[in-house]
Amino acid sequence: MNIGNVTVGREGSPVLCLAPMAGVSDLSFRSICRQHGADFTVTEMVSAKALYFRDHKTPMLCRLAEDEHPSAIQLFGREPNTMAWAAAELLSAKNPPDIIDINMGCPMPKITKNGEGSALMREPKLAAEIVAAVARAVAPVPVTVKIRSGWDDRTKNAAEFAKMLEQAGAAAITVHGRTREQLYAPPVDIGIIADVVRSVSIPVIGNGGIMCAADALFMLDATGCAGIAVARGAMGRPWIFEEIRAALEGREFAEPSVRERIEAAIRHLHAIYADKGERGVFEARGAVSHYIKGIRGAAQVRDAINRATSPDEMERILSSLIEEAECGDTHPAGD
Repeated sequence: MNIGNVTVGREGSPVLCLAPMAGVSDLSFRSICRQHGADFTVTEMVSAKALYFRDHKTPMLCRLAEDEHPSAIQLFGREPNTMAWAAAELLSAKNPPDIIDINMGCPMPKITKNGEGSALMREPKLAAEIVAAVARAVAPVPVTVKIRSGWDDRTKNAAEFAKMLEQAGAAAITVHGRTREQLYAPPVDIGIIADVVRSVSIPVIGNGGIMCAADALFMLDATGCAGIAVARGAMGRPWIFEEIRAALEGREFAEPSVRERIEAAIRHLHAIYADKGERGVFEARGAVSHYIKGIRGAAQVRDAINRATSPDEMERILSSLIEEAECGDTHPAGD
């Protein structure tokens, strides 16, 4: 798939993307997902205003690994000039992104109350102005946009909105098939993603509710989208990209054993700690908990992990779960 002048993925195969998730898709998790077959990764969303006012924490969100290409940094904001300045600033980094992605899909109140994220779907003219300003500022680097199906069920305007963004200079669109009003509740509107595919000539990436290979294949077949973006389905299961790729190629996929899942959690824990130090211990609590979901004794282990204060202590707690789980039955993965 070509996004402007950037080639993403494998020839003749849908692109598998890791969707941006605040507090989740940090440097270590993106690296892990790439190891498991993600073709393309996007950072956590970055505030254009925070960059402009030199917030000292924001550069941490903008870091890319040396081998993390092609990749995108996602910006959010509602002021065209500030967004354009921030996008150009990102390209001046030592290891700049290949693509600038604009968030017009975040449904969280702390974002939408400022008229940012998915609130921009109620202001198509301003949204197009933002895309045009950013595209001018970073040319020839491509600009992409993530949107939702609409603000609510009465205003599902994704197809018309996407057309305006394409005309303003967007090189690809990611569509989350839920409204802002839904947040992350089912169902995902597959039809609206298909409508966007038919409405624009640029690549469309489908997003929402992809928890396994069957979900991905259904979305690809039902919408004709050029790729899919996996979000929560990759949390604790970064091998979902391998699972989807195997399904696309007609191969069997072996779900990791309990031991392999816990060992993966431990590797993720140490990756976060290596990147972020002591602060990473606290951030790792949520990340590793997803890997052990459904394993015998997981509830007690989660409680212990939330009290742990060092990576070694967390590793000991997780390792104890292997013996306990392998001595008894387990619940189905994902319970």
